Amino acid sequence: MPQLGSQLPPRLIQQPWHLLYSTGRDGFSLRTLYRSGARPDSPALLFIRDTEAQAFGAFSATAIRSSSGFYGTGETFLFSFCPELKVFRWTGRNDFFVNGDVNLLMVGGGSGRFGLWLDGDLHHGGSQPCETFNNETLSQQEEFCVQDLEMWGLA
Repeated sequence: MPQLGSQLPPRLIQQPWHLLYSTGRDGFSLRTLYRSGARPDSPALLFIRDTEAQAFGAFSATAIRSSSGFYGTGETFLFSFCPELKVFRWTGRNDFFVNGDVNLLMVGGGSGRFGLWLDGDLHHGGSQPCETFNNETLSQQEEFCVQDLEMWGLA
């Protein structure tokens, strides 16, 4: 994760990050992930490893939470390590940053496609190119199975 540090907004680069949620420690549940979230104004970093050993995720400038609509800011981005770090930043085409309820978490969107999505039990997810970030598919396939998922937040 150190490579990601330089990609964060400048005000966050020297901040200490703490593990808020881990499937290995806390189980596979989107509901639990939301409950583990930090303060509402605290940024969050989602780090996913799928069963194909691909690593990727999302940075949100605001806490990841359940919501009735999209929220977030243009500082939100997607990233993958396939094989080196690639960062996909906001294009300005829409503001579909983060949206989630107990059944689905989505990051990025447009035209019915999501840059990253996870189901309610955090076992399955997907990634497609989307208008918000003009990203590549983050995983090898458009749908993937989660091996490990972590959410990091500021202290």
